[in-house]
Amino acid sequence: MPSTGLPPPGDGCGTRLAWSGDPLLAAKFTVPAAPPHHVPRPRLLGKVSAGTRGPVTFVTGPAGAGKTTVAAAWARDGEPPGPVAWLTLGTHDGAPGVFWSYVVEALGRVSPRLRDGVAMPARPGSVGTSLLTRLAAATERLPGPVVLVLDGFEKVAGRRVPAGLEFLLDHCGPLLRLVVTSRMDPLLPLHRYRAEDRLTEIRGADLAFTPHETAALLRGHGLGPGSDVARALTRRTGGWAAGLRLCALAMERTGDPDGFTRSFTGTEQAVSGYLLAEVLDALPPATRELLLRASVLDRLHPDLVNALTGRKDAEAVLAGLIQENAFLDPVPGTPWCRLHPLFTEVLRAQLRIRHPGLVPRLHARAARWLAGEGRVTEALEHAAEAGDWQYGASEAVRHLLAGALFTAPEGERVERVFSRMPPSVPGAEPALLAAACRLARDDRAGCREHLAAAERHLRGNGTEPDPEAGLTCALLHLLCDPRMGSGAEARGRDGGAGAAEEAARAVSGLMRRLPPERIRQHPEIEALRLYGLAGAFLACGRLADARRLCSEAADACTSEESLPVRHRSLGLLALAESAAGALTAAEDHALLSLLIADQYGAGPDRRAGAACLALAAVACERDDQEVARRRLAQALACRDVHDDPLLAAEAAVLRSRLELARGCWETALAALPRPGADDAPWPAQRLALARSAAALARGDHDAALAAVHGIRADGPAPLVALARSHLAAGRTDRALRLLGRAGDSPDLSLPDRVGVRLLQARAALLAGDRATTERLLSRALDAAGPERLRRPFRDAGPWLRHVLDGSGGTSLPNTHGAWLTLREGTDLPGPAQPLSARERDVLLCVQRMMSADEIAGELSLSVNTVKTHLRSVYRKLSVSRRREAVERGRELHIL
Repeated sequence: MPSTGLPPPGDGCGTRLAWSGDPLLAAKFTVPAAPPHHVPRPRLLGKVSAGTRGPVTFVTGPAGAGKTTVAAAWARDGEPPGPVAWLTLGTHDGAPGVFWSYVVEALGRVSPRLRDGVAMPARPGSVGTSLLTRLAAATERLPGPVVLVLDGFEKVAGRRVPAGLEFLLDHCGPLLRLVVTSRMDPLLPLHRYRAEDRLTEIRGADLAFTPHETAALLRGHGLGPGSDVARALTRRTGGWAAGLRLCALAMERTGDPDGFTRSFTGTEQAVSGYLLAEVLDALPPATRELLLRASVLDRLHPDLVNALTGRKDAEAVLAGLIQENAFLDPVPGTPWCRLHPLFTEVLRAQLRIRHPGLVPRLHARAARWLAGEGRVTEALEHAAEAGDWQYGASEAVRHLLAGALFTAPEGERVERVFSRMPPSVPGAEPALLAAACRLARDDRAGCREHLAAAERHLRGNGTEPDPEAGLTCALLHLLCDPRMGSGAEARGRDGGAGAAEEAARAVSGLMRRLPPERIRQHPEIEALRLYGLAGAFLACGRLADARRLCSEAADACTSEESLPVRHRSLGLLALAESAAGALTAAEDHALLSLLIADQYGAGPDRRAGAACLALAAVACERDDQEVARRRLAQALACRDVHDDPLLAAEAAVLRSRLELARGCWETALAALPRPGADDAPWPAQRLALARSAAALARGDHDAALAAVHGIRADGPAPLVALARSHLAAGRTDRALRLLGRAGDSPDLSLPDRVGVRLLQARAALLAGDRATTERLLSRALDAAGPERLRRPFRDAGPWLRHVLDGSGGTSLPNTHGAWLTLREGTDLPGPAQPLSARERDVLLCVQRMMSADEIAGELSLSVNTVKTHLRSVYRKLSVSRRREAVERGRELHIL
């Protein structure tokens, strides 16, 4: 019989993880033993055997459908085409380094030659293409088929592991076969595998028990059911394996299959009553009371059950119930166990009936035990069930969980807990948690309201607050209102940034008062402090400082849990870069931000709108109107764009610019909100400049000037806008003086720098100085070319086209501004001619971020040939870089 992947005798812990030295757990490589009363299911074993004649087999279905049981039975008793490398996955195996360490070890145990030249990953968080390439190459040398079984793939979160698995499947040798069991479809291109006839699927309907199999299951439990009983149970449970096992256990206890079936096929209340009478009431009174009290828990720990019941023998009682299959299952490798959900519901209903006032007290005890064990989030959930909001809020603040609300997945659990807290709960800590929950939902107005209440409580105590409460309050202030002020304060020279800096210093000071170990456990606090301060600097127009702090905030996110903060920091960084004209960097950081959002599963409305706005701004600056509109629509689907004044202003500016590009100046003006007294300086300036541009497009020079004169903030951008209005009105001398002042500013953004040169060039052309016109235009083109900045040229007017076409009498080469015309018009151009099959293969490799050497090895070409194909791809797609080629390929549906 083929090997089942069992480790050889004496093979203890095996290989170790390279970064920690922890051993790989041998139990994960062992095919699970058959459960008691196992029912042979040859029809399913045949499906798996047929599937493993091809490359990929997926066994998917709901929890309890029998996926692992079927796969394990096939590995033990079926007809595998070769050795079976079994790997049981857990929730801690989602890191790419951990996952691929176990995969390499599992395959190496059944085929040692697969280890040749394949080194274990050096880090938990990432795996390079080299390891996957070497592993795929090693499968080419297999002497016969090898089956890799990945059991429980739904426990692998994120997209990085599935992406690596997709790479391996696309490049492995023909003798590697993959079997995956999962509760959900893996994040793999199943449609492509189906189209290529590479996939065999065994789904929930296939796994469902037939009446014949149900009868065999009941007979295994010592029951002799009639065919009517088997059919009724199969119909009532839908063939769900776990439900049928539950019925079989209950029938075994009662010895009355017909009576149980009549009850089970009746109402749910009848089912619960039957389980109550025949199972719960059949237990000894002390055991029954223990289960009733323990039913408030989702998972049972002997010490926790002792704390709830006042007993000392919970461990023995629970072990006995597990041994008796009394609806209690152990959590493998831990002292915890879990009640069956149906039985849990019955117990909880009886607890409320028999001890109506006891439930809150049990939850309160569980909360304190769990908090003492460091399981704070679970403690908060039980405190909420107990209605003990003040204790739960105090524990949350003491453990600095307000910052954790902005992390994943812990933040979502904490938010769910405190979103149910009544608004009438008194105290500073409940108010702080309510404020944090509002901010996590991008409700800044609600956050400010609860923060004010928290500050009243803190001041009313007459004593200095604990550092945890003070830190939480200061951090929320910094994040909730980046301007840190309104009205007259916001009109000050720094636009409120001074107050934000003071709040950031307060956060730092309070962090130093806490034990260093506490702070190390919460890296998101420092990241959030930097992110909040960056928002304040951006709100007052200090772009360089905002970019620096956003970068530092992203670097401070050192854990998987802080990915949401890194996502937002990179998004804000991209927005600041797009405003400064660093379009390539903005695009890179925005795309990375959205990739991180995909990794931790953020929905479209929970993404950072700043990243989508940055991509829309980049496309707008490059005069790619279609992409800009699509990216703006994505941004408007994000909640924070509508609640954050800075993001809302930027979205309005982009809408206005896009409407102007269509020649709809009235719609462009209507897209801009009226100025408010409390507007932050930089967003107010951006809106005013957009208002001026719309008025100028209408031909209203006075309105254009008035819009700029109303700006409170300083800087070179208003000077450029004033100069543009004066030049359009024929006041050339005044325009040139303003341009001279603006051109000397170190804060001049790239779009404004190019705009200054174009305005000066136009003034020179009006004066008949064609040599100066050519020189200034050449400088504008040179400055804009590296970032492919087109908007200032599009907005310049028809005179520029006249000059670039050479009909204006200048000697500027026609090719100097040729890149400006690559995306002329509203529709993206198609390639001049279709890509060849080999060119498309090269582009696919570029999409996977492979180097020229790696592409050459992948496609069996020389490096020079690869470069020749790349040049041809660039020419046909009218691009000049790899990323641009991939983007155009996606836009044109080549990829």
